[in-house]
Amino acid sequence: MANDPPETSMDAALQELFHHDDRVPFVYWREYTGTDTTVLLTAAVAVLAFVTGLSHFSQRDLAFDGPLASHLPTEWATLVPFGAVLLAFVLGGLAVGLRRRLRVAWYGTALVLPLVVLLPLVTAEPTDVLLFVLSLGTFPLVVRNRTAFDQSLDLSPFQTAAIVAFVAGQVYGTVGAYSLRANYTGIETWTDALYYIVVTGTTVGYGDATPTSQGAKLFTLSAIIIGTGTFAVASGSLIVPAIESRVSAAFGTMTASELALMEDHVVVLGYGDLTEPLVDELVATTDVVVVTPDADTASALDEEDVNVLTADPTDEEALLDARIDAASGVVAATSDDAQDTLAVLAGREVNPDVRIVAAATDHGHVGKLERVGADEVISPSVIVGRRLGRSVLGDTDASDDETDTNTTNDPENGGNGNAT
Repeated sequence: MANDPPETSMDAALQELFHHDDRVPFVYWREYTGTDTTVLLTAAVAVLAFVTGLSHFSQRDLAFDGPLASHLPTEWATLVPFGAVLLAFVLGGLAVGLRRRLRVAWYGTALVLPLVVLLPLVTAEPTDVLLFVLSLGTFPLVVRNRTAFDQSLDLSPFQTAAIVAFVAGQVYGTVGAYSLRANYTGIETWTDALYYIVVTGTTVGYGDATPTSQGAKLFTLSAIIIGTGTFAVASGSLIVPAIESRVSAAFGTMTASELALMEDHVVVLGYGDLTEPLVDELVATTDVVVVTPDADTASALDEEDVNVLTADPTDEEALLDARIDAASGVVAATSDDAQDTLAVLAGREVNPDVRIVAAATDHGHVGKLERVGADEVISPSVIVGRRLGRSVLGDTDASDDETDTNTTNDPENGGNGNAT
């Protein structure tokens, strides 16, 4: 309007402060529909399915009045009362896998959740309504966040072979028992054969299915040996590394199986103010194993996903555990020149051909570290001093390489041209 007063600087400031062109959402839905929510809801479905299954067991005459009940085979009706409990245990394990962002856990969840949704459509019990709603609402979140669950399940060759052997043992027992069913009492169907092998392999043996011929008895003996043996090996191959990983993580150190996979890596002996930026730079380009005796430091490094071994860096056995024999290089920087000297000696003893670089806290110890086997010795104090000198003179564009000067002319070092 023509009569409106001119806009003042105060008006402009208030408009800038309170007026925003961008729309501010009232609720940030992404915060409530992410992977954490997906894992939490999957676990909640597992708990609710368990409670629902228990309510099915408490009913003497469970009626199937749902819309899908008429399509359910009669022999499957006996599975419904404990189906929810079985699915609850499966979903509980899958929720743990989802928390670890495992891709195989996502596939399993995408397969099991629809079964949980279908269960109330068979029973049509009032207690199943909440399970139906919750599982139906969780499934879209599982699909929406599918790209977040991208971690592979890393199994060693031994673990894979053990699992395959266990499955093969169960198949051998089931097929064999069904083929020899004429020589058994109580085995008539594939379900009977599987039941017999499971109760026999677990040494339960209810006695409702027994062999009646010498051949069937010999087959049963072989099934017991193969079944129990492969189960013991398979379970041990999965449980032992898990326990070992938990214990090692508590002490901030790598497991033996993890160390065995290291090759062409860099072993850093010691950790402190000097090696911290070094490790940050190396982990971006190559595998690194830090050897430090400080458990607190090792635990902190482990939380940052840095490979760490809690051990004495001057101990040859510890260096062997760190796979120094397969390493591409070694850095000795314990902030103690005496410790560095012993570390270089131990490293050279274990692997005479590996390249060893040491950091000398005292410039006067450069020559000593070279004489005990270090391929190159760097004195941080010298580099920092020269850099400060160039900076104060205004030569800030000079590269760090220009500050590296051959010290063989320094008689105090007694160097061989590799010291800086």
